[in-house]
Amino acid sequence: MQVIKTKLAGVLIIEPKIFGDYRGFFKETFNAERYKELAGIDLTFVQDNHSRSGKGVLRGLHFQKTKPQGKLVSVTLGAVYDVAADINPESSTYGEYVGVELSEDNHRQLWVPPGYAHGFLVMSDEVDFVYKCTDYYDPTDEGGIAWNCPLLNIDWPISDVKLSDKDKAYAGLEAHV
Repeated sequence: MQVIKTKLAGVLIIEPKIFGDYRGFFKETFNAERYKELAGIDLTFVQDNHSRSGKGVLRGLHFQKTKPQGKLVSVTLGAVYDVAADINPESSTYGEYVGVELSEDNHRQLWVPPGYAHGFLVMSDEVDFVYKCTDYYDPTDEGGIAWNCPLLNIDWPISDVKLSDKDKAYAGLEAHV
């Protein structure tokens, strides 16, 4: 397993070891001891989620207001452009983001620590997106940032995106300061 640090504190790209041959492949997607030792992830995961979406669907940017979730995200089918954004006004990297392609081919994971906003854009015809969370989802605690917030200035690879009504209504980062 290789762990790649990003410009955002605690946000990590994780490349699991892949064991493959003519039959297919095997990978370990999580091991508490190894992830603690190599990536410093020492939180308990309490919920696993799986979503399926079509090309151009953008989900996010979401965060929990008072019960922030850490998320270990990956793709099992297709490809996404995945984003973690620093929304903490007291942080030295406030308003910055990390974007990375996660796909069934590169097997990468992204660790998004509690306190960051998160979203992804589907780049393949279909995607299966899976993630582990460190706290339970609470719809009354959910917040969001507009996907096209000028302060974040995310360079999404597709501009004609499909959004939920909820995601369309989110304001930019400036509204949350």
